[in-house]
Amino acid sequence: MRMLKKKPIQIYIEPGQDNLLKILSKKRGVSKAAIIRDGLDKFLKELPVNEDPAMGLVGLGSSGKGDLSRKHDGYLVKHISSGKK
Repeated sequence: MRMLKKKPIQIYIEPGQDNLLKILSKKRGVSKAAIIRDGLDKFLKELPVNEDPAMGLVGLGSSGKGDLSRKHDGYLVKHISSGKK
């Protein structure tokens, strides 16, 4: 898997969760953040995205732009600024 730049995020956890994370972190020799990321990955993989009606919108159109997912805001601004309908 390609390593992407990680985005910082702040969360609040219970003291007991922090305690367990600290113990697990030492036992595995990894950071608490790595354990949280792994847990989040497992949680997200289990989500039933196929049952989400919004997923039916994915791929409905074709822009011909290979970078649309990364630069969508710029394309929207350009379109709105042009006055096209």
